[in-house]
Amino acid sequence: MSITSKMSILQACADPNLFSQWFRKRDSWAAWFDALAAIFALPMTDDQLATYRRHTGRADPPTNPAREVWLICGRRAGKSFVLALIAVYLAAFHDYRRHLQPGERATILIVAHDQRQARVIFRYIRGFLTYIPLLKGMVEREMQTSFDLNNATTIEISTASYRTVRGYTLVAVLADEIAFWPTDDAAEPDHEILNAVRPGMATIPNSILLCASSPYARRGELWEAHRKHFGQPGNVLVWKATTREMNPSVPQSFIDTELERDPAAAAAEYLAEFRTDVESYISREAIDATTADARERPPVPGVGYTAFVDPSGGAADSFTLAISHREPDRTILDAIREVTPPFSPEGVVAEYAALLHRYGIRKVVGDRYAGEWPREQFRKYGVLYEPSARTKSDLYRDLLPAINSGEVELLQHPRLQHQLASLERRTARGGRDSIDHPPGSHDDVANAVAGALVLAVATERRGGRLGTVTATGQIVWRAKPPAGRAWVRRWRNDSGKSMTEEQVRAQQPTK
Repeated sequence: MSITSKMSILQACADPNLFSQWFRKRDSWAAWFDALAAIFALPMTDDQLATYRRHTGRADPPTNPAREVWLICGRRAGKSFVLALIAVYLAAFHDYRRHLQPGERATILIVAHDQRQARVIFRYIRGFLTYIPLLKGMVEREMQTSFDLNNATTIEISTASYRTVRGYTLVAVLADEIAFWPTDDAAEPDHEILNAVRPGMATIPNSILLCASSPYARRGELWEAHRKHFGQPGNVLVWKATTREMNPSVPQSFIDTELERDPAAAAAEYLAEFRTDVESYISREAIDATTADARERPPVPGVGYTAFVDPSGGAADSFTLAISHREPDRTILDAIREVTPPFSPEGVVAEYAALLHRYGIRKVVGDRYAGEWPREQFRKYGVLYEPSARTKSDLYRDLLPAINSGEVELLQHPRLQHQLASLERRTARGGRDSIDHPPGSHDDVANAVAGALVLAVATERRGGRLGTVTATGQIVWRAKPPAGRAWVRRWRNDSGKSMTEEQVRAQQPTK
């Protein structure tokens, strides 16, 4: 048998020399075989046509292979395995060399959420290309994230970043769990990445974009594809199915338990229903409207600054710091720091303490769940660490009206803008709202900024601004003006004694 013979993907799945060993219990894969028939416009039996109609909302069977496919299926349905199967089939059973320039390679790119998920898919691909002798003979080179085949085709795994998926000649892009891609470098990573890869598919006839994911909130590319194309004719195919419809080996008792524990989450995870209890926290337009044309503001003598830190142990999350101050009509963000892992927590504390001293800050507020070690470390550098009285969700909730009303001034910081724009408001079963980052993403920068801005407002409402340190080391506060009075600089020291600006200046040593 020659691997270059014309064979459909369903024939390859039934062939004992190819993929059949992965489908010993063929009945449990029946729905996936029906989906493959729909994707590649293969002849269907009456039973397959009925399955196709149920999961696509269409009446007529496809007459041409789909150019764009969206598989909206519950968790444990087998999506990652099927993506790997399609990738290997497209790479081994098609010859794209007539569409390539000399030295150019056709790439089948699989985009996964992170390295862990990418490794899962890569293991499936390696299994196909290692255990099938006919396919093993096609492998010219195996690298850490790719296989080069002898027909000028490469199968490559990439993590979800629009910066790393550009520059390829693409015959297929297979996007795994697209509804859960991280928002670290883009607030809408699915939109940005698909925009980045589509030009690479333009020169290859019959190239295909295949996106597979369990659903999440009613936004993003997955939701838009379902909203626009489910049940509609055309070359964009949307296939929607529950976990057990695609993989009946998952026990119904397990799904019933999950539905009882958290109905909203389980309906999305296993019944493939988009969540109605999750909505956006804030619009990108509101964030952009409050963002100034500045990356950082230097400390100004006589201004009282506040600071908030979101500590990290150095293994998973970033260690972040934000500094702000209050003006009569708005709250100003002055500085942002982020150190990404891996790092030494003690070294970061030393760096941050030096910055706090530059701004005259001797007390910093931080995450109350961080334990005792931040207090001990900051204390070494003369900085008092105070656990926040507000939860992260409370900080975001208090910040929202200030952003919407334009009463804050943010800095130019892409990760801050991305993280704020991706925050979600969720309604728990008890009816209480929470605001947090999407699953698999981060909000370390946004958390520190929200804390610093909200803290500055709260400090003013208590009657002054904390944090200005004179050259003699004495902490002073600037008092809030009485109602109806113009803003004036009045000060009091840490013991509560009132001070005039002249008295403060008198404490400054002469040169």
